[in-house]
Amino acid sequence: MRRRGFTRALDFRHGQVEMTHGSGGRATAQLVEELFVAQFDNEALRRLDDQAQVEVPPGRLVVATDSHVVSPLFFPGGDIGCLSVHGTINDVSMAGARPLYLAAGFILEEGLPLADLRRIVESMAAAAREAGVPIVTGDTKVVERGKGDGVFITTTGVGVVPAGVNVSGTRARPGDAVLVNGTMGDHGVAIMSLRENLEFGTTIRSDTAALHGLVAAMLKAVPDIHCLRDPTRGGLATTLNELAHQSGVGVIIGEARIPVRGEVNSACEFLGLDPLYVANEGKLIAICAPADAQRLLDAMQAHPLGREAAIIGEVIEDEHAFVQMDTAFGGRRVVDWLTGDQLPRIC
Repeated sequence: MRRRGFTRALDFRHGQVEMTHGSGGRATAQLVEELFVAQFDNEALRRLDDQAQVEVPPGRLVVATDSHVVSPLFFPGGDIGCLSVHGTINDVSMAGARPLYLAAGFILEEGLPLADLRRIVESMAAAAREAGVPIVTGDTKVVERGKGDGVFITTTGVGVVPAGVNVSGTRARPGDAVLVNGTMGDHGVAIMSLRENLEFGTTIRSDTAALHGLVAAMLKAVPDIHCLRDPTRGGLATTLNELAHQSGVGVIIGEARIPVRGEVNSACEFLGLDPLYVANEGKLIAICAPADAQRLLDAMQAHPLGREAAIIGEVIEDEHAFVQMDTAFGGRRVVDWLTGDQLPRIC
């Protein structure tokens, strides 16, 4: 790593982010080299250019960007660092793409403990290494104390869709099956439980995870998956409404078929929340032709991130693009878009 004659190393035990760390001068260079380059280290980043020069294999290029403002910064099962990596990798993956590279932008608040920043960056680095998707370029800015709430992170991902894959929210067709890869609402309830200082019999942990490995296994089993989407803000209900409107179809789901952990259900009842609208960070919705549904389900359940996968409903003809649910009591109700903001600052 190139050194620029710094007189002393950053104090990651007691130091804080200062306005000079965003000045573009020596303090910025030291923060970049001793923290970001040290943790994210790769050939493209090590050059310290204002951009990254990378190789891209043949295929359709996919680009996704996402900003992360979650509060609190650290929560059971994760933190804003790994969340910012997983969230953008998943957005790229929902096109059926192989994620290749990430860029990261940091808005730091003056006074943020350097120990917290290092913990966040270490978490990002670990998540990127585990996913095999390097962070190759980035930017850092500092705002005055009281104007940034610690740290905000924006990540941009680049990936490539291989030939023969055509996944889009516009491709759902009547008769298609609707699947999810696991339990709903874990991330949102983990955040809200921490905010409200709630204690349950077991710790509810965020489900944050990179889903590209699961998606690759699914596409290997069923190359013609019609739709993929990760149900983050607004949860399962809002995401199904998005897909229904994109494709101009209706969706019917079965309440008893949707996997939800008992402790998440209990927490939602206590907090007055509906788990169908609670955010997830390691879950996906897949829509495929009915003839492919069982094969796709088997492939999902064979992967560590899909062991609790289930077929939860089907696509129907409906000019109104309604999402409906067969309830546990034998009735049927409309599952509408999320109204308002059930859980702010969730990702």
